[in-house]
Amino acid sequence: MTSFTDDFNRADSTNLGANWVEVSGDWSVDTNRLSPGAAGGTIILRAAGAMATSDNFAQVTIAATTSASQGVWCRGNSNITSGYLWRNNGTSWDLFQVFGGSFTVIGTYTAAAAPGDVAKVQAVGTTIKAFVNGVERVSVTDTAVTTGTSVGIRSDSAGAVRYDDFSAGDVSAGATLGIASSAETAQPLTGTKAATLGTAAETGGAQALVGAKTAALALAAEADAAQSLVGAKAAALGVAAVVESAQPVAGAKGAALGTAAAADAAQPLIGAKAGTLGVAAAEEAAQPLTGFAPAALGAATAVETAMPLTGSKTATLGTAIEVDTARPLTVPSTTVPSPERTYTIPAERRRLTVVAESRTLAVAAESRTLTIRR
Repeated sequence: MTSFTDDFNRADSTNLGANWVEVSGDWSVDTNRLSPGAAGGTIILRAAGAMATSDNFAQVTIAATTSASQGVWCRGNSNITSGYLWRNNGTSWDLFQVFGGSFTVIGTYTAAAAPGDVAKVQAVGTTIKAFVNGVERVSVTDTAVTTGTSVGIRSDSAGAVRYDDFSAGDVSAGATLGIASSAETAQPLTGTKAATLGTAAETGGAQALVGAKTAALALAAEADAAQSLVGAKAAALGVAAVVESAQPVAGAKGAALGTAAAADAAQPLIGAKAGTLGVAAAEEAAQPLTGFAPAALGAATAVETAMPLTGSKTATLGTAIEVDTARPLTVPSTTVPSPERTYTIPAERRRLTVVAESRTLAVAAESRTLTIRR
């Protein structure tokens, strides 16, 4: 068994080395790749060493390509006037039988060559196969060329074409099973199959659930702006990544509301408030009486205990907010007024008895207790 490889990873040179024979054209190493030059026309390269048997293969990587003839050959003679050639011309891959210098197409795979394609041709007995990127594209039976131990490359001399990673070797007869020469249409099963089916070799994309999913959903990797719900969602929503300004509630909320983040100005009460009102924050100065005060009461030097009311008192009246001037009687009084109309009550005496007649008493704004009997 003989094998041969070359990755062309060496300094640029027009001399490929002792492992190669330039049958025609001027081949060279250019930037760690094999170049066929740019002179035009078809040129041929072969490995200097022969394979051990006529059952052999050759393959090469198309590193750069254009619409030009480019390919690899096996089971050939020294100048490929016989052998098998797997070649692309820019539109299709063609398998050629080369016999007596004549090239005959015996198989085709329609596809243009692409950079990185790996082209391989193999001859084992009368079975000739051709591959692209490890996929068998052509397999035929041919008896025209039965012997040949040379392998190599055949190409147009085009400046845009480059090759890389050439390899070749013998193939043991019988080691590779051929593809069936014919394929029958699948037949329906006439009975049942009870055996367990194996796990599918391929898994399709996840499909939307048509039922309910009770498992916890993971946090989203990205947070979009909140969208209004078009339906109902029973699952718990995570904390929003963005806090927006509070919006008025459009419906009713039965849960306890948290403390407001902002306090608005106090609003007037619409109903009744039974709570205790706090002390006024401001105190105004006392206002003078607007009526007539004939005499000023002196300051009290002692405070007596309040006397019980002689009548009934049902409610406590607050201090009048406003004092009007006394109005004259609509009917003139016939009672002779007392010669003395003003009374001064000393601090130590607190009771004043006035007979039943019309009297006017003005009291200065201080604490006093006055009892009037009629």
